[in-house]
Amino acid sequence: MSFHDGKSSNQSKRLAQSAAFTIFRGLSFSVVAILFIILAFIIIRGVSVISWEFLTEMPRNGMTAGGIFPAIVGTFWLVVGSMLFAFPIGVMSGIYMNEYLKDGWLKRFIKLMTNNLAGVPSIVFGLFGMALFVNRFGFGDSILAGSLTLGLLALPVVIRTTEESLKAIDDSFRIGSLALGASKWQTTSRVVLPMAFPNIITGLILSIGRVSGETAPILFTVAAYFLPRLPDSIFDQVMALPYHLYVISTSGTDIEASRKMAYGTAFILILIILVVNLLANWLRKYFAKRVKMH
Repeated sequence: MSFHDGKSSNQSKRLAQSAAFTIFRGLSFSVVAILFIILAFIIIRGVSVISWEFLTEMPRNGMTAGGIFPAIVGTFWLVVGSMLFAFPIGVMSGIYMNEYLKDGWLKRFIKLMTNNLAGVPSIVFGLFGMALFVNRFGFGDSILAGSLTLGLLALPVVIRTTEESLKAIDDSFRIGSLALGASKWQTTSRVVLPMAFPNIITGLILSIGRVSGETAPILFTVAAYFLPRLPDSIFDQVMALPYHLYVISTSGTDIEASRKMAYGTAFILILIILVVNLLANWLRKYFAKRVKMH
């Protein structure tokens, strides 16, 4: 091959690379642009509704006036309840799978089932929660039933996040701890787990972001159409932001009159998820610094 042929071949490769990078860059910018368009659409229409009364008052006049305070409180209790269920079980399951369960067909089977569970549509979780928690266990439409259902939804994410976080810790730390006379549990709880905790807590908070925006699971287990009061116990129904948004957008008493309320509710829901994601990023960096300091 001559010098000119080699030069031409290199130019063709550079052109192909440049074209590929241009396409990838364009696709990336397109995704970001679509995201900003959606956010701008909701923010522009929803920010005018936001006020202290909107955040702290009960809904009135068939949800065409008043505020969304019961929905905010209901969403908060559902998130707290689901994480109290999903986080301990998910973290312990992830620890067992990565640190104690030996490689083999059982481990592969559990991983397969966990991955499949993560891909199950959320409405299936809702139907399962209704059949098991609402009807079989007799909890009725309640915070307890909704929290357990949402906890099952978040459980695969917490398990996989914990497992991958522990797997990222180099085995030299485990070997060194065991060589110094520490037991397996002491090594896991005092060496491995603290180092993996920043990524585990990030997975937890991202699960909160997902749970707080789910509609289908709470539709069958806890969500009330219109309930202008706060819950007294975990066996009460509550309003929730995702379902409230769905109701006033599709089947409210006066959809046109409640349109601004819908945009305001969507804005608050997006704001909550944004704050949760920012908190996850901050906590990851905070705990990562603490691990480095120790």
